[in-house]
This record gives sequence, structure tokens and C-alpha cells, in this order.
Amino acid sequence: MARETLKGLVADTLADRAYRSIRDAVATGELRPGQKVTERGLAERLSVSPTPVREAVRRLEQDGLLERTGPRTVQVSAVGDAAIHDLAEVEVALRGMVARFAARHASPEQLDLLDAVLDDADDLLILVKQRQQAGQDVARHVERLLDAMQRFNEVVEACAHNPVLVRLLDQTRVFSWPERRARLIERIAENDKFGLERYGSHRALVRALRAGDPVAAEALVLEDARGGLGDLLAAPATSTTTGSPARPSPPHDDEQGQIAVDPDPALRPETA
Repeated sequence: MARETLKGLVADTLADRAYRSIRDAVATGELRPGQKVTERGLAERLSVSPTPVREAVRRLEQDGLLERTGPRTVQVSAVGDAAIHDLAEVEVALRGMVARFAARHASPEQLDLLDAVLDDADDLLILVKQRQQAGQDVARHVERLLDAMQRFNEVVEACAHNPVLVRLLDQTRVFSWPERRARLIERIAENDKFGLERYGSHRALVRALRAGDPVAAEALVLEDARGGLGDLLAAPATSTTTGSPARPSPPHDDEQGQIAVDPDPALRPETA
């Protein structure tokens, strides 16, 4: 019985990894809309057996990212704007729930770690500004700053002490971390002030977590998540002149508190 349970845990882990890998390949365009793939081909590509891939494919079909074309073949779906915004709405809500749980369960050590991460980020931000003023290259330091903010997000998720919730969030993210990072770097290259207006919200979040205030923590994260996803879903400023396809308009709150499509959005900055 113990052996069967262990096998189940291993299979689940492999299916999760296969799911994330295939989803990231779709998100980054490595697997293109309309492209047909086989379960066996994906298994060989990921160096795993077909069983976890089959489970991952079923989940991706439910997400609307893959469409069944045969017993063992699928094709990448053409994901429309509505589906992307539906996914964004789910991600925003789950991130808010993570903050709410974190306010209830964060340990003093985790809160100190959050402050330490932000101290490192503050030092990097000062260095980036100094190098920008001196006309020096900042690419390496910007990447380190983004890594620090990703670490901050990971610690907040750990503070929730709810692995089921964090797993759901990981499965419903609009962008994988590599694609999110690439888009952030693209935006910062276009505007070196990108994200600075909301940078202070991270300190405010830690204060809310220390106060054990789930309402305030959730509100801060919801506002940040909506603005951040909005910026990353919006077409970059250069797209109107280069002829590259525009991305969907960013989400925002409508009167019912749901994420809606803004036909003429004003860009909101994003830090992490």
C-alpha cells in the first residue's frame, strides 16, 4: 500500500511538471496556435513517460489551451482575448486569497525575511537609478531587482501556509515567470520609470501582514495584481509603429468588482 501511495505522489509530481512545461511552451509561442502534437512526442520532449503527459494534456484541455484532434493527438488552441481575461481574473482573485491567508499565518521569521528581501531590492533600485543617471548599462542590475521581487512573491506565498491554494495559483497564472520577466524587461527598456509608482505597496503589504490584517493585505495585492497584469497584457508602446500585433487590453474593475476590458486603458506601473 505504501509503495502504491508513493507511486501516486511521484506520478502527480511528474504530471504537474509536464503541465507547467507544456503550458509555458504555449504561453511563450514555442508551441504555436494550431500546431498539432502527440502525447508520445511531448513525453519524449520532456523525457518522461506518456502517463504524466496524458494527465497534463487533459488539464490543458480543460484550461482551453489544447484541443483534442485524435485519441493521442492534440493541437494548440487559439486563445482569444476573453479566455485570457477570464484567466487573469482568476489569477488576481487567487493572489488576493494568498495575501489574506498570509496575514493570518505568516510567522515572525517569514515577515523578517520579507523585509530583508525588500532591503536588498531597495539597494538595487538605488544602484539602478545611479547607473541610469550616469548613462551606464543597468540590464544586469534590473534583472537582479526582478529576481528579488520574485523572491518576495514566493515568500508571501509561503506565508499563506496553504499549498493547495498556491498550487492553484501556479496553475492559473497568465504568464510563466520566464515570460513575465521578459515582458517586464521589455517595458522597463521602453520606460525606465516603469513600476516605480507602486513600488511602495510592497512595504505596505508587509505592514498589513505584521498587523494580521487580511482585509488590508488582500486589497493591496488585488490592486497591485490588477495593475500588473493590465500592463503586461497591454500592447507595448512600440507596437503601433512597428506593426506587431497588439496584445489584449488590460483588465480593470467594473461596477460589480469584476475584471473587465478597458477599451482605452491608461497604463499602470508594475514592479513585480
